[in-house]
Amino acid sequence: MAEQGRRPRRDEQGTVLLLVVGFAVVLLMLTAVVTDASAAYLQRQSLDTLADGAALTAADAAASGDESYGDGLDADLHLDAAVARVAVGTYLHRVGAFRRYPGLVAGVSVDASTQRVTISLRAPLHLPLHVPGGPEQAAIGATSAATVGVDE
Repeated sequence: MAEQGRRPRRDEQGTVLLLVVGFAVVLLMLTAVVTDASAAYLQRQSLDTLADGAALTAADAAASGDESYGDGLDADLHLDAAVARVAVGTYLHRVGAFRRYPGLVAGVSVDASTQRVTISLRAPLHLPLHVPGGPEQAAIGATSAATVGVDE
């Protein structure tokens, strides 16, 4: 005869509940990791866009003026690092970058030999979900460069 209403043995009770709780914890942690990674990726993409705009603005400002073209268009351009730094700060204020990313830090470097302006931006990111044992905040950075030259 078939057993009806067979009861599980004593040592098997509660194992399904433990598995369900364990899988739920793993699923929640994976959700937090994916959410935090997505937030970091989106901020990096936005900082990339800002760095691109800042690099173009800085290169344009650093190579403009009478001193840049005083020897004609065949001469090498003189890039002014101080003008590039001011242009980057003005650009970032104009587009609201410091308001959008509190703690934003911009670095500007000018290489006269390659006529290249490089901009590096770094901003803190408060992670939306906190994984136990992981950081609550991360720093996200982006770098962009623009080269000034004369097309022939």
